[in-house]
Amino acid sequence: MRTSRTAKGVTACLAVIALAAGCSGSGGKDDEDGSGDGGGGGGGKGVDTPRLKIAMITHSGEGDTFWDIVRSGAKQAASKDNVEFLYANDKEAKGQAELVQSFVDKKVDGIVVTLAKPEAMRAVLAKAADADIPVITINSGGEFSERFGALSHIGQDESVAGEAVGTELNTRGKKKALCVIHEQGNVSHEQRCAGVKKTFDGTVENLNVEGTNAPAAQSSISAKLQATKGIDAVVTLGAPIAAYSVKAKDEAGSKAEVDTFDLNAEVVKQLKAKEVGFAVDQQPYLQGYQAVDLLWLYKTNANVLGGGKPVLTGPAVVTGKDVPKLEKYTARGTR
Repeated sequence: MRTSRTAKGVTACLAVIALAAGCSGSGGKDDEDGSGDGGGGGGGKGVDTPRLKIAMITHSGEGDTFWDIVRSGAKQAASKDNVEFLYANDKEAKGQAELVQSFVDKKVDGIVVTLAKPEAMRAVLAKAADADIPVITINSGGEFSERFGALSHIGQDESVAGEAVGTELNTRGKKKALCVIHEQGNVSHEQRCAGVKKTFDGTVENLNVEGTNAPAAQSSISAKLQATKGIDAVVTLGAPIAAYSVKAKDEAGSKAEVDTFDLNAEVVKQLKAKEVGFAVDQQPYLQGYQAVDLLWLYKTNANVLGGGKPVLTGPAVVTGKDVPKLEKYTARGTR
């Protein structure tokens, strides 16, 4: 596993030993049972601080298992910190903002939110600030976090992650890459593909697909591979899209290597089978865990991490040689 050492004005970093929690496979189903159960990890006695209520609202689409891993981390931290954890998601920016507003109205003690389409969230996060509800942003839109009043942002620098992919493609001798964007308008996706273009010595073409429609996405990728000669690398921006791309490649009779952002159990299997060349891990479990834990620290001890800069959880380039180390963690839904 190779961790990118590039940093664009980002000085904060963090390492945590975060154990266990199961993966539901729900792709972001609303979770308001308030159990705070990590699903199989940790256990033991929690803190004796006052009970808090923390809500997480993401831009997850249907079936995106990335968010199951984020939630596993959040639930584990909630279990430790005596927190009632609430979760909701909407792939549409307007719906996501409305969900944030609903939790502001419920007067939760803290909010965790993604900024995939940041301008849609500006007004509602101002309302959270007016209500004196602290906010942590995760995963996407890190450059907007501080200006929107968040305490910290937890995630990877998406441009740096894209640059790491471009560099790895050079190492592998690739010449023509297809960068598959599965959610149009998501600033993180645009930054990833732009990062690839910045460092890749070959050419990069973007392809927009409907990420929540597997057959349509697979068909679009297959058609592109058949229509455009010379593509020797397909770069996907999420683990589920990697699976579609492997099938699309076979369908098209293409010899292109499929590489992907993000890691899950299926990608690890694909790395082992050499169906995927490499993956870029941003450690989603840490994003969920640290977001809840940092809000608890802020509420109980006035701690803030990052000093206005993102707390980095990636990127790290993962290849087949890393599979033995990662298999047990991806199987339990924590990597």
